[in-house]
Amino acid sequence: MMPIKHFRRAVWVGFGALSVVFHLWLIFSGLVPNLVSRPLHMALVIPWIFLYKVSSGIQRLCDWGIVIIGVSACLWLAINHQQLLDQYGFLATSFQTVIATTLLLIVLEMARRSIGWPLPVLAVMALLYGLLGQHVPGEFGHPGTPLASFLGTMTIAEGGIWGTLTGVSVSIVAIFVIFGAVLNAGEAGAGFMNVAAAAAGRLRGGAAKVSVLSSALFGSISGSASANVASTGIVTLPSMMKLGYPKRIAAAVEAVASSGGQIMPPLMGAGAFVMVELTGIPYSDIIIAASLPALLYFFAVWIGVDIFAIQHKLQPLDRDARPPLTTVFITASFFLVPFTTLLTVMYIGYTPQYAAAVAIMAATALLFLNGKLALQFWVGLTRLCNAVITAGNQIAMIASIILCASIIVGVLGITGLGIKVTSLILSFSGGLIWPALLLTALACLFLGMEVPTTAAYVICVSVAGPALIDLGMAPLTVHLFVFWYALLSTITPPVCGGVFIAAGMVGENWLRVAITAMSLGIGLYLIPLGMVVHPELLTVTHTPLTSLIAFAKIAISLSLISYAVISKGLPILRLASFMFGLALLLITL
Repeated sequence: MMPIKHFRRAVWVGFGALSVVFHLWLIFSGLVPNLVSRPLHMALVIPWIFLYKVSSGIQRLCDWGIVIIGVSACLWLAINHQQLLDQYGFLATSFQTVIATTLLLIVLEMARRSIGWPLPVLAVMALLYGLLGQHVPGEFGHPGTPLASFLGTMTIAEGGIWGTLTGVSVSIVAIFVIFGAVLNAGEAGAGFMNVAAAAAGRLRGGAAKVSVLSSALFGSISGSASANVASTGIVTLPSMMKLGYPKRIAAAVEAVASSGGQIMPPLMGAGAFVMVELTGIPYSDIIIAASLPALLYFFAVWIGVDIFAIQHKLQPLDRDARPPLTTVFITASFFLVPFTTLLTVMYIGYTPQYAAAVAIMAATALLFLNGKLALQFWVGLTRLCNAVITAGNQIAMIASIILCASIIVGVLGITGLGIKVTSLILSFSGGLIWPALLLTALACLFLGMEVPTTAAYVICVSVAGPALIDLGMAPLTVHLFVFWYALLSTITPPVCGGVFIAAGMVGENWLRVAITAMSLGIGLYLIPLGMVVHPELLTVTHTPLTSLIAFAKIAISLSLISYAVISKGLPILRLASFMFGLALLLITL
């Protein structure tokens, strides 16, 4: 008889495979109505949120009840989608009202189970505003919406929880999560580390520079700064500690480098695809525009690491710790082949999600090869099982966040609150760009403390983006500015997830790590300002020469500011370096 834990694993492998097959099938099957694909997406997500973690007693019974009710509601919606479309977002019966209320409550609870209270609380506040905002005096009130129309728009029409954001989760984010899970299940992770070690291991402060490169490579596909810290930190933190790095520096390097993975093309976590959907700008244009700022970020981290290496006499990696070139070339192929497949298919003219689906097949084939290119069928099968479980679980977590954020975006649209907040920002800023940017940056920082980066970006750009565009900023500049500042909370106290994890892994005080991380990650605070002052930084395909000049200017300014912030040189020299660097960043010539 099969042991319980093996049976449980087999069940989740099956669920994971179902989720993977469903999302791949959507790519290859052609057009599927949104009110079919999106509810089915949620139906596949619900069991992962409520049943994957082991519980017992009354809680387990409640979890099963929620799953049965939630999945049934989603299936009912998908089956009756044609009839519901004809209702134009108006609930026709009391049964439909119960379905709508049930769906909203389950979405809120899914987000709470995944990431805690803050995002669901924001969503509840948004719902209360939508339902009761007619009683709010002044310009921030709204005329009111009949309950049947409000709940219907949120749950049976292609707005609210089935809006554009959920569409991104279904058709794009899920596919790239599967891609990342398959890559990470095989030798690609070792390939990232080996390439980084070979490229940077022999340099001064080599272990920290390996962390910078490996986190940049891995972070682009992980979509989470915390996941990046936990994954690459297992290897890089012990290496740094062994070579005599102070704990605070080792942890800060890992936290800062891992945070930057989310702004690193070609994938940028999930952010690039959400940006495509919100702006209508082609994916290829977004990743090209985002490339120079991302390189500047890691350049600034690299300079900071070098300054610390000089201060603390940090040595290169030992020769034994650097892989031979043969190993580097072989293991690098485990991520180069899928990435090359992805980019080639995409530039032929296919959509990013179709290209990712083809790349998944290439990555899946590589699961059955080991680091010496020998075929290992059973090992490959085990890796594939691990990949589908990881994919199913991660799709569920991201979907629960996006569904909950969709409630907020839906209410903004129904009530017109987004336009009112935009007007408020324009009013407070006096029509000036810099006060508006400051208000937006503060909003991103505070919201990012409470919700994940992608959700913070979506909410902030929904309310502040139109104001910045009205002030004359290009839409892509606005979206990248907001997306970068949504990352601030990963290294900025009081809530800094990446820092907390890295500090815990080395046993150091988190506040000391955070202060060091802020100095190393100075680019995260300054480069978005550079995008605004030097918009040509984002137009490299149209203005290559001026883009490279802007890149060079900002790189020099970041070097000077990093020296001023991190170095222990003469105070007057550091002050002069800081002022000159800031002037170079903020003044156009």
